[in-house]
Amino acid sequence: MKDRRNEAAFRTTRWSVIQAAAGRDSAAAREALSTLCEAYWYPVYAFVRRSGCDPEEARDLSQGFFARLLEKRDLGSADPARGRFRGFLLGSVRHFLSNERDRERALKRGGGQRILSIDQKDAEGRYALEPIDPITPETLFLRHWALTVVDSAMKRLAEDYRTKGRSRLFERVRPMLTGSDPDVSRCELAEELGMSETALNVAIHRMRRTFRHKLKEEVAQTLADPADAEDELGQLMAALGD
Repeated sequence: MKDRRNEAAFRTTRWSVIQAAAGRDSAAAREALSTLCEAYWYPVYAFVRRSGCDPEEARDLSQGFFARLLEKRDLGSADPARGRFRGFLLGSVRHFLSNERDRERALKRGGGQRILSIDQKDAEGRYALEPIDPITPETLFLRHWALTVVDSAMKRLAEDYRTKGRSRLFERVRPMLTGSDPDVSRCELAEELGMSETALNVAIHRMRRTFRHKLKEEVAQTLADPADAEDELGQLMAALGD
């Protein structure tokens, strides 16, 4: 018997957002594209920046890239049957950069309109933390794609625990979900939370299981076939471990 909760979770995907953005209703398209921009602007920015662009160029090109997706109907070429949304987006921004290198880049870009407002200080503050080793733009894109997925899943998990009145438990256990060592022993943490150590261990196990489930849901939204979620998740976690 199918798990209808999972089926419902996969019904609205990044691909459905793309298809809405490629539709005829410009207002709906802009709203859909805004959703994409808010979720994935930094992986695109990091890719453009690492490709040799200075901060101002990277900001303008990133904004221009998303603007072109909408205004030039480039989203019409997006085919969910091709598989991974991240592959489509990476291929699209690579093609966009190739076309833009020999063109004028100021007012013409995006028709003078900005689909996404990129905070230059925030963008460069994050970029300054990138490793100084010669990591490729593609690898950097993949790493931040993975971080975006993790962050989205973590926010959803935090909201679940908040609505249950268990935010304190979540905040204290949260570091363990991403492999960080706790600042106290489990015995001390259990005492701090007013739980037995056994109850804490069960809570940690459940939180980890739920977090992984949410990660798979996030990943599945970017795939043509949700059945590929485990493989995609493995690739993204490997990218974070490099």
